[in-house]
Amino acid sequence: MTETTAKKDVQKLQRAIVDGLEDVKAQDIVVFNTEHLSPLFERVMLASGTSNRQTKALAASVRDKVRDAGFPKPRIEGEENGEWIIIDCGQAVVHVMQPAIRQYYHLEEIWGDKPIRLKLGAPKPVSASPSKASKPAPQPAAKRSTRPAASGAAPRKRAASAAPSRARKSPSA
Repeated sequence: MTETTAKKDVQKLQRAIVDGLEDVKAQDIVVFNTEHLSPLFERVMLASGTSNRQTKALAASVRDKVRDAGFPKPRIEGEENGEWIIIDCGQAVVHVMQPAIRQYYHLEEIWGDKPIRLKLGAPKPVSASPSKASKPAPQPAAKRSTRPAASGAAPRKRAASAAPSRARKSPSA
């Protein structure tokens, strides 16, 4: 395979992935050329979905578009959770994340500061901004415990509507 053919294959794969992301309304799609950073893949793509359901739909759409374009079926990790899904398409790796997770890990800093410009309906990529040392990174939300309160705490009162009602017999009966 010549270098030109390989480059066209990467561009065809990139277009299939971006089309799959756009079909399900992905937000903030960014593509980085990583040929000079890693011999494992040539593109890293980042996209955001607003919910677990949307991130799962984005991953499924990318998988279908990549297969329809004639490439092998990509490997997908993280679909059970849906907060951060990684789609390994061989020459390209796609990270589909919810905005809070994407903001926390800020992968744009790792993969480059100059994204590739996208064509055909995709918005122009926003270049990654330098990290702000004065602003701490947001922490992921902690899970709430379903255990009862500590023994020293007062128990919660039941709502009046939740208490069983008892009918009293009148003394005149």
